[in-house]
Amino acid sequence: MTSAPRPAHLGARYAAQFCAQLGELRAQGRAIAGYLCECLPSVGGQLVLPRGFLPAVYAAVRAAGGLCVADDVQTALFRTGRPFGFEQQQVVPDVLVLGKPLGNGYPLAAVVTTKTVAASFARDPEFFSTFGGNTVACAAGLAVLDVLAADRLADHATQVGDRLLAGLRDLARRHEAIGDVRGLGLFVGVDLVDDRELRTPATDLAARVKERLRERRILVGTDGPHDNVLKIRPPMTFDAAAADLLVTELDAVLRDDAVLRRG
Repeated sequence: MTSAPRPAHLGARYAAQFCAQLGELRAQGRAIAGYLCECLPSVGGQLVLPRGFLPAVYAAVRAAGGLCVADDVQTALFRTGRPFGFEQQQVVPDVLVLGKPLGNGYPLAAVVTTKTVAASFARDPEFFSTFGGNTVACAAGLAVLDVLAADRLADHATQVGDRLLAGLRDLARRHEAIGDVRGLGLFVGVDLVDDRELRTPATDLAARVKERLRERRILVGTDGPHDNVLKIRPPMTFDAAAADLLVTELDAVLRDDAVLRRG
């Protein structure tokens, strides 16, 4: 069994905690300039924000006079499937930050914003960027967008991601060390635990699994506050055969580790 589904009220509960902190700032006479949030926090452990969280937070920030900034650097350009990261929460940010995959290895980032925010850059103080609008970088970015569209990689990420998640969740029914499997598209986390009920993070196990997968020529990372979440973010060309192989090899590694620990 995987961990129980999140209660429907979690998004509202976390948003209320944010609003309480915002209220404390305002009580101190401090204003808020903006709110920046990863649409799907990766360093936090490949997290999927609970439904309803960002809509409530965005509303509170705007009511306080702040801008809402979406960090979709790791999860945009359809890594999570057809919707962008922020679209999963049904919000529209004032500023959207993009990078990394936009250049497919070429150094490139972009900021997308509203007309109102863009117009503010024409006023004092003057905005200046030495490398802004670099024509070579822009050509690389346009080529990436062309390939994404031509090869239908958004649909591909959804289909292969669903297959990968299903395979990993099947593993969770057979391995007590898997406390949770979460993600969207090709943005997936496998939370390893020593005790599933207590959700005790299995940091040492995650390190062993990562190394043994590397020995089998499969590269994954680990992340999260306790470094116990297997971070799976393969290339957008990752296919069904590769997804099946990853699941098979992870199954073998977990079985071998369990045997070694019993021995």
